[in-house]
Amino acid sequence: MVKVAILGFGTVGSGVYNVLNKNKDILKKRTGSEIEIKYVLDLREFPGNPVDDILTHDFNDILNDPEVKVVAEVMGGVKPAYDFTKQCLMAKKSVCTSNKELVAKHGEELLGIARENNVNYFFEASCGGGIPIIRSLNEALIADDIDEISGILNGTTNYILTKMSSQGLLFDDVLKDAQDMGYAERNPEADIEGYDAQRKIAILSSIAFGKTVDHESIYTEGITKITPADLEFAKEFDSTIKLIAYGGKKDGKYYAFVSPFMVGRDNPLYSVDGVFNAIFVHGNMLGDAMFYGSGAGSLPTASAVASDIAHAVKCGDKTAYSNWQEGKIELSPIDSFESRFFVRIEKSLKETAKRVFGDGTDFKEIPMDGSECAFVTDVMSEKEFEEKASKLSGIKSRIRCK
Repeated sequence: MVKVAILGFGTVGSGVYNVLNKNKDILKKRTGSEIEIKYVLDLREFPGNPVDDILTHDFNDILNDPEVKVVAEVMGGVKPAYDFTKQCLMAKKSVCTSNKELVAKHGEELLGIARENNVNYFFEASCGGGIPIIRSLNEALIADDIDEISGILNGTTNYILTKMSSQGLLFDDVLKDAQDMGYAERNPEADIEGYDAQRKIAILSSIAFGKTVDHESIYTEGITKITPADLEFAKEFDSTIKLIAYGGKKDGKYYAFVSPFMVGRDNPLYSVDGVFNAIFVHGNMLGDAMFYGSGAGSLPTASAVASDIAHAVKCGDKTAYSNWQEGKIELSPIDSFESRFFVRIEKSLKETAKRVFGDGTDFKEIPMDGSECAFVTDVMSEKEFEEKASKLSGIKSRIRCK
């Protein structure tokens, strides 16, 4: 029998509790050990809930109990989660978490502490909810040299953009709807400004490329400036708009950023709608692959945490391989990254735009009030685009194209 503890009994913590209890027999069969929850840590009381029998308010009860071999940290935030995680690892207890903020900030250090103590620090649930992407990168794709990992990593923004596109609604109206539906937080800044996706792509890039990608050095744009007009023009180009997180390497340079992208119908990310996530991976042997599924929610995320717990139980006193090793990756400035650009302008600027961006530029118009048009540039660097755009005053919107 392996005894575990859960730090936090919120949405994810209660989900982990339910998964471990409901699938107890399945987990015993697949791990070879019975997994028993000995403690749940929370500041609150839960009268009438069965968890009340194993509830503790003192972290030291868990830390000082030698029977507890695996801890699920599902508190969120950096403090006190960082201190608790570090202490557990140093006490030779494996830790499994969904805490993307903590992993993005301290993942390299905590993985190192786990190795030193022959335990594990697992965080499958930190990126993509229930999508099994991290173990795939560390195990199933270990023979490949990964040169790109990108995708839709935030269900809230994907839901907002999907609904804006399908119903022609304004951003603020759809955000309120998302909050009412429980898809967006009361304070949605981390989602709509791209910070949630930023942390996730930092984690995935660190694993894919083998060293730490500092999330704070990642160029990040959110979706707050996307308008129904942008989405209507995108349809004219047989495309839609998604918030894409990207990590890639090309010609010895590493890039990482989060930004709205215009995605064509031939791109597999085009049809990923609503609150779903999708992660695209390209390897030198594998070629293209895409992972798709529920990116958030109590049970998908809890399932990933519970799977990590089972993996930790199977590993015992051995540390599983992680491609994320010590060291930092220096990201290249985004101004050298190349892509095409969707540009929306006043119709009166059409001839000037042709002179600046080339006579072959394909312009689209939509009825609306007839005062605007849009075009997509050739492939060029960010720096080259900015130089050209400076000669065209009155650009209403600029969105990268994938």
